[in-house]
Amino acid sequence: MTDNDTKYIGDEFVEEDETTLNENEKALEGLYDLVLPPGVPYKLIMEVMDKFNLEVATRKCAVKTVDIEADNLLTLRGDLDSVNNAHDYIYKKLSEKYNYKK
Repeated sequence: MTDNDTKYIGDEFVEEDETTLNENEKALEGLYDLVLPPGVPYKLIMEVMDKFNLEVATRKCAVKTVDIEADNLLTLRGDLDSVNNAHDYIYKKLSEKYNYKK
């Protein structure tokens, strides 16, 4: 349905098929987000962006640890392998910094 088509009551409930995806949704196909918790050091975020060729984006996410409204959190966006590798790298670096042992 294009913008010039006549719209009827109930049209907003018609399911969109793949041909009606907008350009933004098409651009995000195949990309994954790694949501960063508040407190991840800025230097580490920059290092991971360069090392794994990721870009920073924001996402509205509910934070369940405190009773607040959904917040915009930083995410690192890229292909699945890069996001998974970045997750492991961040976990390793923060574990080393804070001497966390399993």
